[in-house]
Amino acid sequence: MNKKILIVEDEEKIARLLQDYLQQSQYDTHIILHGNELMPWFSKNKADLILLDIMLPGKDGLTLFREIRQTSNIPIIFITARVDEIDRLLGLELGADDYICKPFSPREVVARVKAVLRRLSPQPVLDATLTLNENTYKVHYQEQAIELTAVEFQLLKVMYDRPGQIFSRQKLMDSIYNDHRIVSARTIDSHIKKLRKKFNQVNDKEDIIYSVYGLGYKSEASL
Repeated sequence: MNKKILIVEDEEKIARLLQDYLQQSQYDTHIILHGNELMPWFSKNKADLILLDIMLPGKDGLTLFREIRQTSNIPIIFITARVDEIDRLLGLELGADDYICKPFSPREVVARVKAVLRRLSPQPVLDATLTLNENTYKVHYQEQAIELTAVEFQLLKVMYDRPGQIFSRQKLMDSIYNDHRIVSARTIDSHIKKLRKKFNQVNDKEDIIYSVYGLGYKSEASL
C-alpha cells in the first residue's frame, strides 16, 4: 500500500507540482490550500507524512504543528520562504522532522520525504548504493561505475564523509583547493551541476547532493 503524503500549501501551483512529483514516486497525495481546513481533515483521515507550509491563510503552520502534536507524532516537514535562523530553529525545536526553504527543487522535496520515512521505518540495507575509490577517482552508484574528475571526486568525498552536514561554498573551496588559488562560488556551483548530471544519468529520481537555500550544499546520510 502506497504511503500517503498530505501537502498543506496555499500556493496551488506549487502544491500541484509537488503532487505530480510525489505521485511519480508512487506516493498517494492530498492537497490542502487553507490552514483552517487542515485539522478537520486530519481528524477524519490518515496520512503518513505532512508537508506543512509555515505561511498559510487562516491558521499558520506553526500553530497547526502544535495542534497536531497534541494528538499525533506523524512526521512533519516544514516548507518556508522565511529563511531567518529563528524560524528554522523554532521549527526544529518544536519537533519537526525536517524543513525545506523556498525556492526548492521538487526532486529535493521527494528525496527528503523518502529520507524521513526511511529513517522512521528502517529497512535492512542489502547493498551500499554509493562507494568511492580514492585510487581510481571512480564511484559506483547503484551498481554502475561513474567516472569523475579529481575535483569532482574530492568535492563529493568531502560531503560523503560528513553526511547531513551543510557546507558553504567557501568551506567547500577551502577543502578541495589547498593551494589557496582564487576560485569563485560559481566554480563550486558548476562542479555540483556536473556531479548531479552524472548521477542523474544513472538515477534521475533522486539527487545525491542537495542544495540548502542560503547556506550551501550537503549529502544525505541515507546514501
